[in-house]
Amino acid sequence: MAHGQKSPRWALTHGSFSSAPGLSLFSLLLLFLTVSAADEYDYYSWQSDNFHNGRFYTKQPQCVDIPADLRLCHNVGYKKMRLPNLLDHETMPEVKQQAGSWVPLLAKRCHADTQVFLCSLFAPVCLDRPIYPCRSLCEAVRDSCAPVMETYGFPWPEMLTCDKFPIDNDLCIPMQFTGNLATQPPVSKVCPPCDNELKADNIMEHYCASDFALKMKIKEVKKEKGDRKLIAAQKKKKVLKQGVLRKKDLKKLTLYIKNGANCPCAQLDSLGSNFLIMGRKVDQQLLLMSIHKWDKKSKELKFAVKYMKSHQCPTYHTVFQ
Repeated sequence: MAHGQKSPRWALTHGSFSSAPGLSLFSLLLLFLTVSAADEYDYYSWQSDNFHNGRFYTKQPQCVDIPADLRLCHNVGYKKMRLPNLLDHETMPEVKQQAGSWVPLLAKRCHADTQVFLCSLFAPVCLDRPIYPCRSLCEAVRDSCAPVMETYGFPWPEMLTCDKFPIDNDLCIPMQFTGNLATQPPVSKVCPPCDNELKADNIMEHYCASDFALKMKIKEVKKEKGDRKLIAAQKKKKVLKQGVLRKKDLKKLTLYIKNGANCPCAQLDSLGSNFLIMGRKVDQQLLLMSIHKWDKKSKELKFAVKYMKSHQCPTYHTVFQ
């Protein structure tokens, strides 16, 4: 490094980038991860600002590899993360447990920056000081994804209140997709519970995130107060996961797609076949989480149904939180 040139480490510590209106995540990576050997960041000092009210951790912050089974972030674009993370998770098992409940949201493609935003908190990049997401990034993801979460009966969690995050003229991670909307992946207009690939891993993610799972037929579909109402046929239902369902729930089973009165759902165009139904009970209503036609020829479906019998789902405090 030339004489008098400031190192990236110095720049972060002394805030010389703070006048920038937000740094690209990949600019951060190029600036800080490629110029220094990885072991330089194995341990580093960090003094908590008032963002977390001066919390003291039992462990000194360290950099660790992002494990392959941290599915939310393992392909986010960098390989090492800060631990404790920015949500006060101090151990990797805790990070995996809490991050795992957000994986189904990524599949909904509600915003192009959902993964960048969530991983900036669950698996933050390793630098001399924590870099938070910009408030505008939080607001953009919240405005696009909160309606999808509401479909499943989940509010936008308090831990992701956007007012907590720095404004854009501070050092923070901004939106990666701005201005050119054509660069963003297409956002699906399909009802969220109907917009799922018939893949074993996708089925199992929803199975673990759901309170119950059934093989059943649907007698009728109605619209009611902006929701779509699914009335089950009285024929025998096969219970794959009973969860919170009671016998009386099964006798007169009615499910709802929240705010789903007018969005398309190809699975419901024809009601002749059996369906794989997964859902949650929220305020005495049974909300649909996922629906697939029961395709007897599907190897993915057969594998998933067989796997359900022995699979131990991780315990989340609650999905999407």
